[in-house]
Amino acid sequence: AVGMLTFHVRPHGTLMRHSISKGKSWRRRLLMLGAGFVIAAQGFALDKGSDAPAFALSGVDGPVKLARYRGKLVYLDFWASWCGPCRQSFPWMNQMQAKYGSQGLQIIGVNLDEKNDDARSFLVTTPARFIIAFDPTGATPRNYGVKGMPSSLLVDVDGKVIVEHIGFNVADKAELENKIRL
Repeated sequence: AVGMLTFHVRPHGTLMRHSISKGKSWRRRLLMLGAGFVIAAQGFALDKGSDAPAFALSGVDGPVKLARYRGKLVYLDFWASWCGPCRQSFPWMNQMQAKYGSQGLQIIGVNLDEKNDDARSFLVTTPARFIIAFDPTGATPRNYGVKGMPSSLLVDVDGKVIVEHIGFNVADKAELENKIRL
């Protein structure tokens, strides 16, 4: 199964995650049980080799600006507290940051919850040893054309998108590590 949940942008621009994050819909129950599934087509709006859109967001440890990490390989991960596969990806991202951080890798997790408190509660039980930013408006994933949760992109030292990946499951680990290996 693919460890992913897709979402759509509402006409007024916010992500449809709100209806999924409230209550115990069938989708959320499946995620809480750890099931992986797809509910829409995969894909990104960015082409490989295109410039990664700039962003400046608030973060757990202060402002997070993509431009600050120019010269590093950036693994940019979009996640939410209600996303089961996101919970599974955090230990792996912690391992990758520890293993490759000294070689120039910087993982940035962009949280898409409408309430930062939801993200902070998630982080108590699933800690991140990498940078966490908050985007409650969903502007950043719209700029990147993100269509699934979790979604990740690898941005090279020149700020170009070189890899895009939607979802997360155990089978993805080796392939993703090969792509970020420095």
